[in-house]
Amino acid sequence: MKMTRKLRGFTLIELIVVILILGILAAIAAPKFVNLTGQARIAALNGLRAAVSSAATLANALSVAQGNTPGQAVSIEGANVLMTNGYPSQSAGGIDAAVRFDAATFQTTGTMTFQVVAATTPAQCSFVYTAAASATQPPTIAAATTNGC
Repeated sequence: MKMTRKLRGFTLIELIVVILILGILAAIAAPKFVNLTGQARIAALNGLRAAVSSAATLANALSVAQGNTPGQAVSIEGANVLMTNGYPSQSAGGIDAAVRFDAATFQTTGTMTFQVVAATTPAQCSFVYTAAASATQPPTIAAATTNGC
């Protein structure tokens, strides 16, 4: 009679090698996943910055098309937008009313600084909108600060 021996399972060395490989992969992949949140906040902030620029341009075009005076408010989709020199003002009811951003994601300060609410340091994950200084030049939208995203 011949004895056959069936082997089942993994050897201790095989298990150690698999655990070692999984540990190396986790050490490499974990920092990349952690950094994705900050990158998503930066992308959202840059998207809002582009939306603010577009809203200012569209509000100006609407004001010009209606023949309004430079300080006359315009109505955009039922929202009254305060204007300064033909562009949305930087006070409450100005550019913030024209953009209609998500208040759970973004907030504004009194100087019309747009910030990401969930950022590590919201003041350092922001950009500033400054109203047009004259009717011949558009508003200034500062480059986004992303150190604290």
